[in-house]
Amino acid sequence: MSKASRKANRERLRQERIKEQKRAKRNKLLAVIGAAVAVVALVVGGGYLVMRLQEGSSSGFEGATAPQTLQQDGSVVMAADGARAPVVEVYADYQCPACRNFEQTNSDTLKQLAADGRAIVHLRPVSIFAAQPDPISSNSLRGGAAARAAADHGRFVEYNDVLFENQPAEGSEGFSVEDLTAWGEEVGITDPAFAERVAAEDAVVEKFVTDYYPELAAKAQADIPDRVQTMRLAELMEWGSDNGVDATFLDDTYVGELLDATAAVNAKYSEGDNAFAGTPSVYVNGVLMGNEAYTVNGLVQAVEDAEAGEPDTLPVAGDDSMAPAESPSSSPSKENPDE
Repeated sequence: MSKASRKANRERLRQERIKEQKRAKRNKLLAVIGAAVAVVALVVGGGYLVMRLQEGSSSGFEGATAPQTLQQDGSVVMAADGARAPVVEVYADYQCPACRNFEQTNSDTLKQLAADGRAIVHLRPVSIFAAQPDPISSNSLRGGAAARAAADHGRFVEYNDVLFENQPAEGSEGFSVEDLTAWGEEVGITDPAFAERVAAEDAVVEKFVTDYYPELAAKAQADIPDRVQTMRLAELMEWGSDNGVDATFLDDTYVGELLDATAAVNAKYSEGDNAFAGTPSVYVNGVLMGNEAYTVNGLVQAVEDAEAGEPDTLPVAGDDSMAPAESPSSSPSKENPDE
């Protein structure tokens, strides 16, 4: 082995040790301020148990899916042209096991309802695990950002299916850049801009997980220890921005968009019987479904019983709405997420 090779290996090992030390420090901090996360985990786990106990599964959908339209907030509406039907909102996290189970049970049903013009299906990825210890957090964020990139190329629904099929086991690293890029090719995305965007968003995820959130959590724990355990992530991040923890690296990124979507559902469904409390959450015309959402018959019946509705978002304007968006690292006017 040459002297240069030995030097390169030493540097690689040094960087890996630094990364692991940062990750361990972050996870220790999260153990202190993670009480609220435990509640979410209970909700998710409870939903998963319910789905395991309920009967009914998709029989398979083999037709053409309804058109999928990217919305200004990054969500996707799947609906037949001109459909007047109930709106079914599905909030899901790609690292959530219960969401994977819901997908396996009702994905084909949703496609069929949309193709038949019987439902307007509004698919709304979120990240309820962004403040959890790594790799749960990074898996959640990378998966959501990659799905958003797939929406730029009109393949969100297909990519959504692949992500859930390949969901990492909880606590295991997954959704690597290489896999996310390859899955894009599998569903028909050939534009190299997709791979570039996935790689750029991965750098944003790494900065969020390794640098930004540990700094935010440590400062909050030191300055507002009595408040921090009751604060949602969006509230904590807003406090951080007002107290010197810079989050501008998230501007114009799909990771930032995913975090905004999570904050938005918490604000939209903040109280009462419809309060958002975890994933998956399924709403029909704004009314939260209960256990019946986790069976084919229950979901179909809820749609049939509902009146026509309208999505509360607007589509991306223009004929080029499915054109690839600029990656967060490609513009000189934006901060490079690697820095």
